[in-house]
Amino acid sequence: MKRLLFALVGLFTALSFSSCGYNTMVSKDENVKGKWAQVENAYQRRADLIPNLVSTVKGAAEHEQGTLTAVVEARAKATSVTVNPEDLSEESIAKFQQSQDALSQSIGRLLVSVEAYPELKANSNFQELQAQLEGTENRISVERRTYNEAVQDYNTTVRSFPNNIMAGIFGFKAKGTFQAAEGSDKAPTVTF
Repeated sequence: MKRLLFALVGLFTALSFSSCGYNTMVSKDENVKGKWAQVENAYQRRADLIPNLVSTVKGAAEHEQGTLTAVVEARAKATSVTVNPEDLSEESIAKFQQSQDALSQSIGRLLVSVEAYPELKANSNFQELQAQLEGTENRISVERRTYNEAVQDYNTTVRSFPNNIMAGIFGFKAKGTFQAAEGSDKAPTVTF
């Protein structure tokens, strides 16, 4: 009888202390999902700018058809990779990031190829699109940072004692973050 009483008191105590932890984990989980939605919004804005950029370049730079096709294909791949907010794992974030990085690289190649077309660089529509694209890239960077900060806060909570016990019981798992692109820690070599 004493064992049962101690077990019930222990269970009651654990549940009373953990209810605040549970609510905190729910709140932080929702915060992470909200930050993820902002990341997706920033990437969607970039995806929405690309068709206008491609059509502007297409009219002035007919010889860049291969580059334009690569941008369109990379955009299609990047927009097809989605992440379920309920599964923000390291693997799903890495897959999403990989598709977005491929799109960034193809946009970069397109902008470099445009250097050969002075009339296009002087085009006010192109200049405006390029400025919007640069602003969007900055937004993406900011949103990724705030997402990573929210994930760090959430992960610290679900991995800390005694929250880790309740997190395991209720299925709260650590979430993935954006990582720096491979090789970004080395300065590029510039030769003239």
